[in-house]
Amino acid sequence: MSQLKRRKNVRNIAIVAHVDHGKTTLVDALLRQSGAYDFKEGEITVMDSNPIEKERGITIFSKNASFVYRDTIFNIVDTPGHADFGSEVERILKMVDGVLLLVDAFDGPMPQTKFVLRKSLELHLKPILVVNKVDRPNARPHEVVNMTFDLFCELNATEEQLDFPIVFASGKDGWAKLDLGEPARDMKPLLDTILHRVLPPVADVDQPFQMLVTMLDYDNYIGRMAIGRVFHGSVRMGDSVVLVKRDHHAVIKSRVTRILKYKGMKRIEAETAEAGDIAAIAGIEDVHVADTLAHPDKPEAIPAVKIDEPTISMNFACNSSPLAGKDGGRFLTSRHIRERLQHEAMMNVGIRIEDVPGEDRVKVSGRGELHLSILIETMRREGYELEVSRPEVIIREVDGELFEPIEEVVIEVDPGYQGAVIESLGARKAEMKNLITSAVGTIRMEFLIPSRGILGFRSQLLMMTRGTGIMYQNFHDYQPYKGEIPERQSGVLISQVPGKAVAYALWGLQDRGEIFIQPGDDLYEGMIVGVNNKGPDLVVNAIREKKQTNMRSAGADEAIQLTPPREMTLEFALEFIEKDELVEITPKNIRLRKRYLSDNDRRRQARKA
Repeated sequence: MSQLKRRKNVRNIAIVAHVDHGKTTLVDALLRQSGAYDFKEGEITVMDSNPIEKERGITIFSKNASFVYRDTIFNIVDTPGHADFGSEVERILKMVDGVLLLVDAFDGPMPQTKFVLRKSLELHLKPILVVNKVDRPNARPHEVVNMTFDLFCELNATEEQLDFPIVFASGKDGWAKLDLGEPARDMKPLLDTILHRVLPPVADVDQPFQMLVTMLDYDNYIGRMAIGRVFHGSVRMGDSVVLVKRDHHAVIKSRVTRILKYKGMKRIEAETAEAGDIAAIAGIEDVHVADTLAHPDKPEAIPAVKIDEPTISMNFACNSSPLAGKDGGRFLTSRHIRERLQHEAMMNVGIRIEDVPGEDRVKVSGRGELHLSILIETMRREGYELEVSRPEVIIREVDGELFEPIEEVVIEVDPGYQGAVIESLGARKAEMKNLITSAVGTIRMEFLIPSRGILGFRSQLLMMTRGTGIMYQNFHDYQPYKGEIPERQSGVLISQVPGKAVAYALWGLQDRGEIFIQPGDDLYEGMIVGVNNKGPDLVVNAIREKKQTNMRSAGADEAIQLTPPREMTLEFALEFIEKDELVEITPKNIRLRKRYLSDNDRRRQARKA
C-alpha cells in the first residue's frame, strides 16, 4: 500500500463543546495570540458576528478563521453549541482532521458535549481535551477530566482516542498550560499541542481535483460561494470543474471565477486552492451543501456525512390579520415567504420545506424550537410579516407502530424545587435517569422525555423555580409513542371588537389572569389579549370605557392600577399557543391570535371537529 501523502504545513481543526463553555472566546484568544485579527479595545467574541448571536451570546452559524503559527497554517472552525444546530456541527467535522473538545472546569461534560463527542469519535477523529475556565470559582479541573474520560468510555472510544492530550485554559484571560502548577503565560501550549497531536491533512496534489461543499455563502458582488475542504488535487481560477449533485449524482459543468482563502477572519483572493486547504469557490451555480466539485475527467462524489433528521415542524404563511402591513413590513406575500424559505433550505441542511396541500402555507421542519425560532427572528428583522402555527413533533410510522422523538434533558435547580419539577415532568411522560447533587449544592436531574413533553415547559420551569432553573436538551432517539400528554390547562381572553385597548377595561380583566397587552395597543377581533385562569376561552371587550355620569361619591373614582403585562417574546409565544391559535410576527410586534377570528367561525369549526 502506498504511503499517504500529507501536507505537513496545514492543520484543520474544529472546536466543539456544550453551549456557553467558551468556544468562541477561546478562538478569540488564539486569533489574538497569532496576531491574525486586529482587536479593538474592549472587543470580545468577534467570531459571533451575527446580531442575534451577539444579543443571545450563542453561536448559531459555523465560522472559519485561519492564522499562521510556526510556519504552519491553522484552519480553525467555530461550531454552535446548541443541539438545535447539530447539522452545522456534523458537516464541519467532515472538513477537519482533529477537534478541540472544550469542557467547562466547573460544569463538566453536559448533554451537547456528549453529542459532539459521539459525532467526532464516529468519524475516527482524535480529540484534544481543553478544560476551560479553570480560573472560575469552585472549578474542579481534575474531577472534570475524570468525568470526560468516563464519557469517552461510555461512547466506546478506541484505545488511540482514549489517549487524548489534556490542556488547561482560560480563554477569557488568554492563557493555556499543560500542568496546573505551571505559570500562566499565553496560548502557546495549546498551539503546540495542536501542532504535534493533530495529523496533517491527507492531501495528494497529483490526483484529480475533488472538494466537498460543507457551507454556502452569498456575496452581492461575487455571487454564490461554495465553501469546503479540497480533498484531492488542486484548482486554479478559470479552471473548468463539474458539480456532482449529492442526491441523484447529476453532473453539471461549471467554471471557477474566484477562489478565496481565509486570513484571520477575512477572505482574501487566491490563485489556487490545493488538497488540504479550506477555501471558498465562486462561479458554481445551483450548488448545494453536500455536493461535490470535481475535475471533469473524474466526476465522482465524495460521501457526505449523514445529517440527523428534523424532529419538529411548523406551518408558515403570510400575515392575514387585519393589522397586516401596518408595522413596517416590506415582504408581505406568500411568494416572498416561500422564496425566503427556499433560500434558507438551500443554505441550511437542517431545514426542510414542503407545501401544505390545498392551503397557501409552507410546512417548515427543523431540529428544534430554537432552530425554527432563530429563522423566524431573522426573517422578521429582514422585514417579513408572517403567521406561524404551533410547533408539532414529527411522528414516524414503522410497521404500523408510531414512533416519536425522545429528548435527553438535564435540569439543574436549587434544593427544594426538584419535587415540583419531577411531578410536572412525570405528567409529560418523562422517565428519570439520574439525580445528583452538584459540587455547589444544586440538584441536577437527567430525564428521557418525548419532544412533545418539552413544548411549553421551559417557561413553566422558570415560574416553578423563580427564574433560577436551568434546562439543557439534546435529541436522543425515536421510541414508540408514549401516549397522550395533557395540553394547556388555562383558557385565553379573546378580543371581541377592533380598536385600541383601554386601561379601564384591562383593569377589570387582570383578575382573571395574565394580560399580554398595554393600554393604547391596537386590537382586532379574534386577537388573544391574555390568559383566563378561571375557565375556558372567553370573549371579552378590551376597549370598554368607563361610563360617565354626573353622580359623585367618595371612592367611586379609585385609581386604576395595572399589573405590567408580560413581555411577548417569540419563545414564549411558540410555547404558549394551542392547535387552534397562531403567532402573528411583524418587524415591530409579536401577537397571539385565534386561527379563526370571528366567534361564529370558531363555533362552526368546533361543531365540525
